[in-house]
Amino acid sequence: MSGGPAPAGLGSGDWFQEKLFPHVRQTFEITKVLFREQTEHQDLIIFETPTYGRVLALDSIIQVTERDEFVYHEMMAHMPIIAHGRARRVLIVGGGDGGILREALRHKSIEHVTMVEIDRAVVDMCLEYMPSIPKRAFRDRRANLVIADGARFVAETDERFDVVIVDSTDPMGPGEVLFTERFYRNCHRVLTPGGILVNQNGVPFMQADEVTMTYRRRRKSFKDVGFYVAAVPSYYGGLMTLGWASDNPRLRHVPAATIARRVATAGLTRTRYYTPAIHNAAFALPAFVLPHIR
Repeated sequence: MSGGPAPAGLGSGDWFQEKLFPHVRQTFEITKVLFREQTEHQDLIIFETPTYGRVLALDSIIQVTERDEFVYHEMMAHMPIIAHGRARRVLIVGGGDGGILREALRHKSIEHVTMVEIDRAVVDMCLEYMPSIPKRAFRDRRANLVIADGARFVAETDERFDVVIVDSTDPMGPGEVLFTERFYRNCHRVLTPGGILVNQNGVPFMQADEVTMTYRRRRKSFKDVGFYVAAVPSYYGGLMTLGWASDNPRLRHVPAATIARRVATAGLTRTRYYTPAIHNAAFALPAFVLPHIR
């Protein structure tokens, strides 16, 4: 997610105010500001809170918190890898906190993960101040960190991947290019036959237009386009939609028994949100979302 200019002069006892949506704000009590810098690309702040632990915000919008990061990262990584069934190579666009990289590398079948992050400071500061999120992921021999523009990378690379995971801000600022028809077309280009693309797609109760926009743009490149949902407490507005695209429509309808078998084979015994039952249920969308998928 991404928003406007960051507030100045925050410190212990102040309240961080997120202004992602018009007329609605949420606030987080700050116990300590750990880091604050205007990077080449965005305003980056990491602070401590009583409820969510350490929090990373970019351009005044909450990106990840220590307490609930497992929901988003597990659902972004395990859903496509388990559904694919034979994934060996994964591309992550964005994801500088390292959470999705951590979860992808939990799969023994994964041989290589390339992570392309535009802002080196996000990686460095999360390693220093939020190490519980990446853990040892960046040290894994299967991981390849590339500091570059993700949109340019998918347009130019000769590599091919079974799964592409786009962990980006919202379609504004640095993240805007990652929601374009050209970007989706290039993601399709770098996928192996039957590969899967997933991306964060906002909170539909507040950002329904993003669902429609993404659906229409991706349909021009993929045969099967849809969404699944997850509840991330620190993302205001209820359920979050995560985008799904593939040329193989069967991958959204893998039998529950097959999913359970793959999860067991992968050794995903200590997940905190993702389960085989959640996998299948996540594709069931609330009725209010359905009119926007057209």
